[in-house]
Amino acid sequence: MPQSLEQRRHLVTAIPGPRSIGLMARKNAAVARGIGTTMPVFAVEAGGGIVKDVDGNSFIDLGSGIAVTTVGNSAPRVVDAVREQVEAFTHTCFMITPYEGYVAVAEALNRLTPGDHEKRSVLFNSGAEAVENAIKIARAHTKKQAVVVFDHAYHGRTNLTMAMTAKSMPYKSGFGPFAPEIYRAPLSYPYRDAKDIDGELAAKRAINVIEKQVGADNLAAVVIEPIQGEGGFIVPADGFLPALVDWCQANDVVFIADEVQTGFARTGAMFASDREGIVPDLLVSAKGIAGGLPLSAVTGRADIMDASHVSGLGGTYGGNPLACAAALATIETIEAEGLIERAQKIERIMLDTLHRLQADDDRLGDVRGRGAMVAVELVKSGTDEPDADLTKTVATAAHQAGVIVLTCGTYGNVLRFLPPLAISDELLIEGLDVLATAFTDTRS
Repeated sequence: MPQSLEQRRHLVTAIPGPRSIGLMARKNAAVARGIGTTMPVFAVEAGGGIVKDVDGNSFIDLGSGIAVTTVGNSAPRVVDAVREQVEAFTHTCFMITPYEGYVAVAEALNRLTPGDHEKRSVLFNSGAEAVENAIKIARAHTKKQAVVVFDHAYHGRTNLTMAMTAKSMPYKSGFGPFAPEIYRAPLSYPYRDAKDIDGELAAKRAINVIEKQVGADNLAAVVIEPIQGEGGFIVPADGFLPALVDWCQANDVVFIADEVQTGFARTGAMFASDREGIVPDLLVSAKGIAGGLPLSAVTGRADIMDASHVSGLGGTYGGNPLACAAALATIETIEAEGLIERAQKIERIMLDTLHRLQADDDRLGDVRGRGAMVAVELVKSGTDEPDADLTKTVATAAHQAGVIVLTCGTYGNVLRFLPPLAISDELLIEGLDVLATAFTDTRS
């Protein structure tokens, strides 16, 4: 990280400060209205657990650019690798004159993703692009068209992935018509399911819907986030995902794990599928893959991945050499610095703290998550009714106090925490203390 960036929360102006206000005015005049922002500040420097803005304010980062800077902003290995690559060449297009970096990333993904079977990988730019290509591959392999996704899912903002995404506003409203042959099944949502619905029963419920409304003979793929992201950091009950995998294997349906947000040590394992004890046919990765550079991938069983005809997959920028260099350095950082274990420690700190807050405040309806991917679902006191207003109030208070937190959830009532694994214990605990104060202030 930048050596000059002091690792402490420090506010020198009101939030936003005058320079950020001026830049926001320029943004509003130059950038399409559809691009919103969570924080009203403009960053100039970031590293470790801190983001610094143009006015000199330093914020504790509990967002990681939505799970992208998992190894930390400007991680030294990533900086060095990108600098070396940019001096060599910035682009040739892998489909024209290929280069070793792309192959090395594919080899690393084939090694790291769950399962010891023969694998292949293909690289793209964004999570949504990789999701779309995973479906192309599944359709080519099965010669079937239908795709099943789940309640509360988020898979992207392209036409096909909007159809797959559950939440209308702001992701889908007014942007249709959407791609056909997308069907939705009920998810295991332990906090909101009936108490007698365990993982296996939730899977039977979903499979019953799939069989009756779609039919295995028509179904190319089941696509699911092992832990949902935008949908609310929902962790399915034990047994749910393995039962779906078993059903897919028995019915010639490709099981696709969307690990765009959960991959690369984020959940206390290299991939969330590892902690769930499942081996997907195809796994989609992005976000944390390349330390902040745009890269995504589909990795899976060789016979499925090779189903497409030559030149049926690709893209001009897919597997850009700078992003590939960053990805290899990111993986090296995770392995060399023990960041999987670091994510597990962050999980213990966050869950212990949030459970203590929950014990004193019944508006914290559910605390859940794995690794450095943790959330609290907020409800109205004495009920399980979602409280989006409280969620917004607490998030805004945290922002004003110098802590970056994000919200999510179908009902807009989930605070989500995605700290970089480079954050110190001290900064993490301080950020949670700020959150606790925000909760206390909303009760007075």
